[in-house]
Amino acid sequence: MRPRRRQRTAIKDARGEAALFRRRALTGFALILIGLLVLAGRFVWLQVLHHDEFSTRSEQNRVHVVHLPPARGLIYDRNGVLLADNVPAFRLEVVPDRVKDMDAMLARLGALVPLSDDDVKRFRQQLRQHRAFQSVPLKLRLTEDEIGRFAVNQWRFPGASVVPYLTRRYPQGEGFAHVLGYVARIDDNDLDRLDADRYVGTTHIGKNGIERQYEDILHGEPGYQLVEVNADQRVQRVLETVPPKPGRNLYLSLDARLQRAAEQAFAGRAGAAVAIDPRNGEVLAMASVPSFDPNLFVNGIAQADYTALLEAPDRPLLDRALRGHYPPGSTIKPFLGLAGLEYGLRRPEDTVLSTGEFFIPGQSRGYRDDIRGGQGRVDLVQAIAQSVNTYFYSLALDMGIDRMAAFMGKFGFGRPTGVDLPGEGSGVLPSSAWKRGALGKPWYLGETVIAGIGQGYWVITPLQLGHAVAMLANRGVDRTPHLLRATQNGLGAPLVPVPPPPAAPGALRNPADWAPVEQGMLEAVNGDRGTARGIAAGFPYLIAGKTGTAERYSRTTDAYESRVSDAELAARHRALFICFTPAEAPRIAVAVVLEAGAWGGKDAAPIARRILDAWAAEQAAPVVAAAGDGR
Repeated sequence: MRPRRRQRTAIKDARGEAALFRRRALTGFALILIGLLVLAGRFVWLQVLHHDEFSTRSEQNRVHVVHLPPARGLIYDRNGVLLADNVPAFRLEVVPDRVKDMDAMLARLGALVPLSDDDVKRFRQQLRQHRAFQSVPLKLRLTEDEIGRFAVNQWRFPGASVVPYLTRRYPQGEGFAHVLGYVARIDDNDLDRLDADRYVGTTHIGKNGIERQYEDILHGEPGYQLVEVNADQRVQRVLETVPPKPGRNLYLSLDARLQRAAEQAFAGRAGAAVAIDPRNGEVLAMASVPSFDPNLFVNGIAQADYTALLEAPDRPLLDRALRGHYPPGSTIKPFLGLAGLEYGLRRPEDTVLSTGEFFIPGQSRGYRDDIRGGQGRVDLVQAIAQSVNTYFYSLALDMGIDRMAAFMGKFGFGRPTGVDLPGEGSGVLPSSAWKRGALGKPWYLGETVIAGIGQGYWVITPLQLGHAVAMLANRGVDRTPHLLRATQNGLGAPLVPVPPPPAAPGALRNPADWAPVEQGMLEAVNGDRGTARGIAAGFPYLIAGKTGTAERYSRTTDAYESRVSDAELAARHRALFICFTPAEAPRIAVAVVLEAGAWGGKDAAPIARRILDAWAAEQAAPVVAAAGDGR
């Protein structure tokens, strides 16, 4: 039996272990100390050196600024009838920097809330116009069903939210579309001219008409809210609110009853009518037919609807009253007759023989009257009343085109009237200088002759014609047409009248010359042989007026109009009528242009009569509405 081996017992190295422990302890302590120093240094860097920066960042994460756009000012007619207001609605908005994949989110969102191609296109355009942290509208005027579906699924769409807002509404629809204009979404062109601070949070701006002309008054001043949000960016509480300042309300000189009467009188036929108070230049009615519904444009018109308006043969988007260009025809005869008196070329009692055709001495071409065989010997009053071409052919030839243009220019022809609307047309006041500059050709005597009856190169706008007849009614005193009558700083506040533009110097050198011209216009409406006879039957005031019939293209036969059907004439003629009443102290002047009408007296004058009837009814029983009551 082999003896057991004895186990060795290790002897502990107390000194070595103690040294090892000390080294490890010192190393650990050093690491802890270094960590504490790093932590302390980081603390100093964050809390001391960069305290302001990170405090601001933290506050921005916790507190958001919500911009509050101002409510747009309301628009009323002169009697307090509401023409443009704001109604509550809801829209879907997206904050871009909270969306990781915009395309994917739009696809998922479109399956929940229907998004048209136009919605997505406009949204992507606006993404380029806004900062990443600013909310961008995606879909306007959500239905209750769309709001409900989104609310249930909102957790799936971080960065998207339903927001209440006020949207513009035009309760009168088409009747005031051209003169009021409309608001629409702000685009790239608008951004170039807008004050970014003033329009922060605002999505719409006036695009034309009164809405654009008085944008500064209607818009107001923005406000803001400071709100505290949680990690999910949901609002927890409102810390501070600075309310926006609403835009001021506008009261226009327009009369809704006259405007509606004008629109209805056209019965869908293309044309325009303007009514002005000659005493102060206030525009009482300014109708352009056909028109369009301005509400279509407010929240973005569909491309199909816009294309239909653009391609419509009757051009509903054209503001005929402001920019329509027409020959004035015989409506310029009272002005030309007045020029003959002012220049001393004619006396009221001077007569001209109308044989049915007028010839320039030495020329064989004849210029016809409207009646075969003529109207015999006529003076100025009869020439205006019966619209005798020969009288004015002769007068124009004696006067010369440049003197004619100089006198007509005093009544505002050939230049914008200065009405407070954007985009007014200027027309054409023909002269030898104008033709040389525009066409590079000399002027001919035959062109002077036809200019004497408002044909040839003549071009006027209905507003110019209305302004001119208002001056005539006011015995040559020029009152610039205008639409803004008063402003109001909030509902219930007193109205602040806007003073009318100052009167310009009178156009008449001898006020006595006005009397025979007025008498001719009275005979045109009230005389047995007047071209507008019968139009004043039953009207409570004395009407002075003048018809006009302008050719759209030249005759193709030698037949006189009396032997051509009204339908054929309407295809070839533009019918016009101007008038003012009461003749002894005019308070309203009217100009009507009908794009297709057989005769001014037969087709255009009844439209003016409808406008005058609405005006006369209001004189008997004026509309009274409390300021800002919205009626």
